[in-house]
Amino acid sequence: MADIELLYQYYLKHRTICTDTRNITEGCLFFALKGDNFDANTFAAKAIADGAAYAIIDNAAYEADSHFILVDNVLQTLQDLARHHRKQLTIPVIGLTGSNGKTTTKELIKAVLAEKYKTFATKGNLNNHIGVPLSLLAMPEDTEIAVIEMGANHQKEIEMLCEIAQPTHGLITNVGMAHLDGFGGFEGVKKGKAELYAYLKQHNGMVFINKNNAYLLEMSSTANLDNLVYYGTETENAVSGHLEKSDPLLELIWNTNSSSYAVKANLTGSYNFENILAAICIGNYFQLTPEQINTGLSGYYPVNNRSQVTKTAQNTVICDFYNANPSSMAAALANLSTLTATRKVAIIGDMFELGPESAQQHQQIAEIAEKVGLENLIFIGQQFYTLKDTHQGLFFNNPTAAADYLVANTIKDSLILLKGSRGMALEKLLPLI
Repeated sequence: MADIELLYQYYLKHRTICTDTRNITEGCLFFALKGDNFDANTFAAKAIADGAAYAIIDNAAYEADSHFILVDNVLQTLQDLARHHRKQLTIPVIGLTGSNGKTTTKELIKAVLAEKYKTFATKGNLNNHIGVPLSLLAMPEDTEIAVIEMGANHQKEIEMLCEIAQPTHGLITNVGMAHLDGFGGFEGVKKGKAELYAYLKQHNGMVFINKNNAYLLEMSSTANLDNLVYYGTETENAVSGHLEKSDPLLELIWNTNSSSYAVKANLTGSYNFENILAAICIGNYFQLTPEQINTGLSGYYPVNNRSQVTKTAQNTVICDFYNANPSSMAAALANLSTLTATRKVAIIGDMFELGPESAQQHQQIAEIAEKVGLENLIFIGQQFYTLKDTHQGLFFNNPTAAADYLVANTIKDSLILLKGSRGMALEKLLPLI
């Protein structure tokens, strides 16, 4: 069985990590992970044949020669290797979590910091027990600051990810009604996210906090944090600001050191104001000039179907269908109500992982949606479909049925919100609107 220090020497010579034989590159390290429906040990020989330098496996039956490294548990070894690598680094690592806005905030922070530093940030949504190790091991050698996104759907997960990523700085965007089933309700969400605060307290880290968020203030007080930097709407914060416009793109004024600056972002949704302010605060903390901060912000264009405004041949679509929970859905609908358009349409899909609260949460969203004042309101999914006899709007049991309707009933010259949980795959509807 290989020890981590020996494996680390292999890694230093072969710094590309692969976990999928479809993505093998010459000289990479292949980690044979297991899933519910697959065992990558069975693909280890193919990985070597396709060019991998070594295959890390945990089933001796597949060990053929010196190119196969046998370990007790491949996933644990991947995590241990990432943890060992992190210990060798002396750069700032910003750990970021939250119920909503994690990925957008991560990208904004990266865009700002990259104006001064060689900045690495989690790619896509590689933010779980596999993604965080892969992110750490994928950092270029010349990285000066890293932003590591941490997702969780149950307690103790953020704690585990912190032990791997070992953040020196941290930010919780917010806490909301997400993954209620795994966390055991909203109080469980707060407890789970606060594990980042607990780690930073224990390791004398720095925390950035939105002072307008009562839940975050309560959580930070409970954690008895020592090193805090506040941002928010009040001028006593290190960075403060307010929205000037939000129809549809955001423009804001922000302040620090008694000076004011204006910036226009390529994001929609007033709920993104606090995400932008967080990026400004972190840029200011790491001593970027106001001009560098504004250049980074104005140069960021969302491409990940989060708060992304897309012009189709017939409509303007707010593409916000990467994921959804009750908090983000309510915010998206509230934002839609403030935007100027002759005709507004909402196409919203079921929200997953809500456990016993699912029926109530879907009903509340339906009630909110009814009050927006829409030309058309389309609900999609089994949870929303149960409300078809008691609420206004068109109801479809699945996206296929909704697609059939949209083909037969073309929507034109409208502002459309398209939002739902990832599993609803609402991106399939975009070509139809």
